[in-house]
Amino acid sequence: MSAKSLAGQHVLVTGASGGIGAAIVERLAKEGARPIIHYGRDRAAAEALLARISGNGRIVQADLSNTDGAFELWRKAEVEAGRIHALVNNAGIRTEVSIDAGCDAWRDAWRQEFQVNFFAAADLCKEALRHFKAHAGGRIVNMASRAGQRGYAADAMPYGATKAALINLTKSIARSFGGDGVVAVAIAPGWVKTEMAEDFVAKFGKQAAVADIPIGEMADVSEIAELVAFALRPSQRSLNGATLDVNGGSYIR
Repeated sequence: MSAKSLAGQHVLVTGASGGIGAAIVERLAKEGARPIIHYGRDRAAAEALLARISGNGRIVQADLSNTDGAFELWRKAEVEAGRIHALVNNAGIRTEVSIDAGCDAWRDAWRQEFQVNFFAAADLCKEALRHFKAHAGGRIVNMASRAGQRGYAADAMPYGATKAALINLTKSIARSFGGDGVVAVAIAPGWVKTEMAEDFVAKFGKQAAVADIPIGEMADVSEIAELVAFALRPSQRSLNGATLDVNGGSYIR
């Protein structure tokens, strides 16, 4: 497969200014795409990322915690790029809330996570599907999680629930719009070497993070990025509807 298998494709990547998102942008650029780099607050990081890919992309800002943020983002992306060939819903947050929390705090945590992790992604999928139907197809990659498949920790149940919903949305899109040239795939990582993982390791130690991972290591962001790029290749139409596990064997279906 050519290293430029995504040549000329405009790919909108949400939450792209750091971590997994930044790695995805760099990998897509390496394969010839022109990423549309979404950021929420850290414009400096987005600009630095654009510089690392030699300016072969665009930057768009939007606050996905706002109810209209995703629609605003899509409008800006269309203005910047015209034709958008793929959407990667990578943006996500994870907060903790105990069942002992007050009612308001409990509801706020669930609403906040569903807004960013699911509602914004669903809104972007809606706009992408309309765009793809008008332009002979496109790709959607939704960044889910192992947590959405096997359940999650007691203090982080909203996160797992949002990721389970995202997986189901991906399947519905695949079944409903495959005939329109749309390919939708979910990627479900376990622990990935990001700032969140580093914070956990600093607090509890590496062994606590990898104890139930048979290979004994967390995934590197480059592994996730490589898989996203692979899923976006025009040759991979039959991946439509798949959930790709990247968890080192810690959850096996």
